[in-house]
Amino acid sequence: MKNLNPISFTVFLILGAGCAALYLLRYISVPLFSGGILLSILIASSIHIADQWEKAVVLRMGKFIGLKGPGPFLIIPIIDRVNNYIDQRVRVNSIKAEQTLTKDTVPVNVDAVVYWTVWDVEKAALEVQEYENAIMFISQTGLRDTIGKHELADLLSDREKISSELQVILDEQTNPWGITCQNVGIRDIIIPQNLADAMSKQAQAQRERQARVILGTAETEISEKFAEASKQYIQNPVALQLRGMNMLFEGLKEKGSMIIVPSSALDSMNLGAIGGLTALAQQKQ
Repeated sequence: MKNLNPISFTVFLILGAGCAALYLLRYISVPLFSGGILLSILIASSIHIADQWEKAVVLRMGKFIGLKGPGPFLIIPIIDRVNNYIDQRVRVNSIKAEQTLTKDTVPVNVDAVVYWTVWDVEKAALEVQEYENAIMFISQTGLRDTIGKHELADLLSDREKISSELQVILDEQTNPWGITCQNVGIRDIIIPQNLADAMSKQAQAQRERQARVILGTAETEISEKFAEASKQYIQNPVALQLRGMNMLFEGLKEKGSMIIVPSSALDSMNLGAIGGLTALAQQKQ
């Protein structure tokens, strides 16, 4: 609440200073001076200011009479009073759920943020006491309930879906108070260290398995290509010899390289004669 604002303070100073000056000059008596001071206090207390983003809740003799602001406004001293100034900007609360069990009984710590705003000031002032604390408590309860309805894998892989479900739950519960929950964001999910290590090993094993499957698939495709090539070489011995020469050329690119081939390849691909000719050519060079 704002008990004193610049305009009221300024009016009080001006009227009080005027009464004091007249009293010092002996133009007014003591009763008139006291009455002037009292009048200045009443006038100053009737002037209030609400900021651009606020609404002032005004009560008359304990009953709600309306909302004032933004800007300066007047109330009747003693009879009226400003009960509260309600901020209508979007506000952010950080909520945490520690050691909360998921559906598959895994303890997790979840850190989230809730964005909310007051869209009906009258309801927020009259329907709920300390609405800011109510928002905090109901957000924590809703977060724990949502975690308990989902398994750990869902929490880790589909945060947006969990956030949307929590936002809908909070909005349904806060709308009767004139408050809307605009968005919920899950910032962090912390799981036990031993479980994190086990999940890391599982992911690594899964990647190794996938790599072996890919390698086996590649070997199958290569064998199929070799089978097709062998059919071509059976019908064309010259092509087989040219292939052998190409293999020797590739192997002897590096000086001093050595090639080890099966003995059966010497006859089938005529590598013995080709290798001898190649060695003789190198010696002559």
